[in-house]
Amino acid sequence: MSTATFQKFINLADARLGSKATFVTDDWFAAVDRMLQPEAPVWKEGVFDDNGKWMDGWESRRKRFEGYDFAVIRLGVPGVIKGIEIDTSFFTGNFPPSASLEACFCPEGDPADNAEWTELLGAVSLNGDSQHLHAVADDRPWTHIRFNIFPDGGVARLKVYGIPYLDWSNIGSDQEIDLAASLSGGRALACSDEHFGTMSNILNPGRGINMGDGWETARRRTPGNDWVIVALGHPGEISRIVVDTLHFKGNYPDSCSIQAAYVKGGTDEQIETQSLFWKELLPAQKLEMHQEHEFVEQIRNTGPITHIRLNIFPDGGVSRLKLFGNISDKKAD
Repeated sequence: MSTATFQKFINLADARLGSKATFVTDDWFAAVDRMLQPEAPVWKEGVFDDNGKWMDGWESRRKRFEGYDFAVIRLGVPGVIKGIEIDTSFFTGNFPPSASLEACFCPEGDPADNAEWTELLGAVSLNGDSQHLHAVADDRPWTHIRFNIFPDGGVARLKVYGIPYLDWSNIGSDQEIDLAASLSGGRALACSDEHFGTMSNILNPGRGINMGDGWETARRRTPGNDWVIVALGHPGEISRIVVDTLHFKGNYPDSCSIQAAYVKGGTDEQIETQSLFWKELLPAQKLEMHQEHEFVEQIRNTGPITHIRLNIFPDGGVSRLKLFGNISDKKAD
């Protein structure tokens, strides 16, 4: 399956962010919150529980009356939804023939029975043991989704990719914030290689769970170095940088540097090309294994920026990257 553009955004329905089902019509065979787990679904041969075959996902009973099943899910972080991934891995004779998705904005709590729902994805056909990707064209923020399956069946994973919603007017210009964090709207745009670990992991909340919860490149056998480009959630001036190599011991980068720019437009591909010529925000710094590195005095004054490029020499793994600073509405010179 080719990667869709929207998959570069954060999964707003990830259980690690606190996403949780607040209502489900039926999850007799497999608990609905299993569908929100970040790990890839697995098959357990010969494993049964009291209700039947153990399945890694949400599975309802065979419906013997009118209607359809659905689940209401509170997103771990409110956000603008850019795309949906419906994964029916290992569901073959028990997947739903179709599904749809609605959303509502209810910041004060969970939606009432009379809440107004907006359809973001009309009913789409599903296949068994398959991944289904659907882009969403809507710029409004949402706090809850209602995932409908027709009429019943099982879904291994549901991912809702989007941009976390932050009311930047409530954040003062003197307030320090991690502008690269996925929860601040930061996103990884491109990288040289992500053989062992996905580039977007470095923007996840907290510290890495294990070596798989980071960005790791293959061993470089040619000249050069690896890199990743990150778009900040808001323009700002950086005052503190954290590069964390937690869990990376025999495979951490020898050193790193960071370039930065205030980008006024262009596609992700054009930004990638321009990054070769960006100013140096952090000159090359030695790194150690399994350690959080904080840089303050080493940071160069580049003024407000919107994008950064983390260079690692020559290759290796980084668990987290944090870029603390103050938001700015002023454009760079």
